[in-house]
Amino acid sequence: HNPPRWSGVKFKPEYGGSATPEITALIESHLPPRAPEVGDPPVGTRAIKEEYLARLREAVDLRGLVRAPLYVVVDAMYGSAQGYLAELLRAVRIPHLEVRSTVDPLFGGRKPEPLPENAVPLKAVIRSLRRRARGRIVVGLITDGDGDRAAGMDESGAFLDTHRTASLILWHLVRHRSLAGPVLKSFALTDMIGKLADLAGVPWREIRIGFKWAVEDLVMGKAAFAAEESGGYGYGWHIPERDGVLSNLYLLELVAATGKPIGELVAELFSRVGPHHYARRDLALPNRLEVMARLEKAPPERLAGQRVVQVETLDGLKLRLDRGWVLFRASGTEPILRLYCEMDAPDAVRATLDEAERLACGGLL
Repeated sequence: HNPPRWSGVKFKPEYGGSATPEITALIESHLPPRAPEVGDPPVGTRAIKEEYLARLREAVDLRGLVRAPLYVVVDAMYGSAQGYLAELLRAVRIPHLEVRSTVDPLFGGRKPEPLPENAVPLKAVIRSLRRRARGRIVVGLITDGDGDRAAGMDESGAFLDTHRTASLILWHLVRHRSLAGPVLKSFALTDMIGKLADLAGVPWREIRIGFKWAVEDLVMGKAAFAAEESGGYGYGWHIPERDGVLSNLYLLELVAATGKPIGELVAELFSRVGPHHYARRDLALPNRLEVMARLEKAPPERLAGQRVVQVETLDGLKLRLDRGWVLFRASGTEPILRLYCEMDAPDAVRATLDEAERLACGGLL
């Protein structure tokens, strides 16, 4: 999902997860001022598909999925996870359909990210399935370009964003897999995670944005579940890395265990923790660091007609308001200021983001 001109190399240490900040700093300290001309070095390859599928079969109760009459639509977004879910579903004879599951270096002209605007093809397919599904529970499953992130879609074609996906997965792990924690959630992830953990008596804490901040606890056995706002979820009994395929399977497990469609599960989720609606807005601001310094020095006392009841600075500037929160955070790699917002109603999200944008751009409240 990053521009191809960035290219580069992603380094994974021996434990199979993201490099910690300490490891990254060590690598950076050895980089020469200019990249050397090395030609085409030999690259070794190894086929690990069967090993990976075997691990998924151990981590998931595939045969238990047949308890509910499922019809699964898998959208790989032309990414690297294509084929894996379909193969596992085929093995237990669950009706399914694959969408965007061929190789396309241009990803069909859309960013392969689990966002509503990028899931339009899946929505069209699900809405056309009402007769074909024959009374089965239709579930849409989404993986991103490199297969480490997950989201979903309900039986009506409504997008299941990454915050609700993470919350439903946590609910399932606590309710049906006896997860006892600890749970890690990124600073920009929904408050539903903490509320669900509190209801279950599971310890949890917030971490900085970026999955690298969860890796050490996962490796050391100090975390059972870690989730970030972009749709990456990791598990203490798996590799210390995000896995979109496994996450989708746990979402399916929840539907099968309850016999309820995703739309009904979201309604039940809201009945437990209250309604939560979320959106993010990216502002192209070359002076983003100056904007952040100004806001951190003098945060507002009110925003969008709500009181600022608390200010948090774990990673950016989060203003907790009467009905939710808004987070200002400067991108570390792009000239962008990101605004994250969660409220109890969609109109409150829009109004708060509009006001936050005006504030960031120097407008008066």
